[in-house]
Amino acid sequence: MIALRKSTAAFGLDLAEVASPGHPGPGLVTIDVAAAGICGSDVHAYEWTPGYAFMAQALPVTLGHEFAGTVRAVGAGVSGLAPGDPVTCWPTITCGACEACRAGRPQECSARTIIGLHADGGFADAVTVPAANCRLLPAGLPLDVAALTEPLGVAVNAVDVAELRPGDRVVVLGPGPIGLGIAFVAQERGARVLLAGLDDEMRLAKAREIGIAQAVDLRGENLEAAVARVFGGPADRVIEATGVARSVADGLGILRSGGIMVVAGIHSGPLSLDLTGFVRSKKQLRAAHDTTASALDEAIRLLAAHAERLSPLITHRRPLSDGIAAFELARSRRAVKVLLVPDRPEAADGLNPRTRTRA
Repeated sequence: MIALRKSTAAFGLDLAEVASPGHPGPGLVTIDVAAAGICGSDVHAYEWTPGYAFMAQALPVTLGHEFAGTVRAVGAGVSGLAPGDPVTCWPTITCGACEACRAGRPQECSARTIIGLHADGGFADAVTVPAANCRLLPAGLPLDVAALTEPLGVAVNAVDVAELRPGDRVVVLGPGPIGLGIAFVAQERGARVLLAGLDDEMRLAKAREIGIAQAVDLRGENLEAAVARVFGGPADRVIEATGVARSVADGLGILRSGGIMVVAGIHSGPLSLDLTGFVRSKKQLRAAHDTTASALDEAIRLLAAHAERLSPLITHRRPLSDGIAAFELARSRRAVKVLLVPDRPEAADGLNPRTRTRA
């Protein structure tokens, strides 16, 4: 089978021929991948930007941590899953032994590894993963839409960390896939939402298409003016998903005294912060990364309930054999979510390989 792999600690990826997985070992499941999304982290790995050197010891590795498919085979000791079941995967593998794992906080595992970054992931025809990481999907949820589960779970977690309440004035910075998901989840929870981007009109148009009415391009209006116009006052919560460090300072600038700002983007540069002003304003700065079991479950429920509404976030579907060009498309900001689909007949015709319904 073919797989899209990171082979060297430098720019680029390789489309390689690799052995198809054999029968999974104890506690493992082999999944026939139906669709896998290109994440910002995948793009960073492709570009080999600062902060991804941790992958060097795992190379070569097949990328792809946002995927859904059907169970091909299960290993010994696996219960609750059977061949043909539709599943997605939480890509974080935890050790189960550290203090965080023992305390029931696996998302904080000190020895966690990530499928698609440390271990082979979903940019292949099939992938073998721990059964404990699989989540059954509800009937009727198209598998390509289900590939949005992991990024939407990240968005749910960011909203959880923000502790927003119905009626809160929430500014989301960055209309990429995570920012769009954050804006959607916050609005579903009753918040008043303003989504801001910079030279991002295509993605902001997608925001409006999924129901985020207040989506503004900061080329024509500065952030302070947009917040004043929409809310009539400062924000109660700001959630950043840009990956641009200065956006954190910008977000703190439009946050009310005592408000909460959540940083969800991955940044390659440092932040300069006026700590005296920060302390005197009693603002809170929090970080959100990865997701939690409950957030992942909520993401599945949201996708099942709003599959048609959220499907426009998938702007491009490309065959796995065209993976390098798909990564260049994902880098270009001319897309929201680019999915890679294995070069199988049932995948190529756009049908769900299990239900044969139009995805």
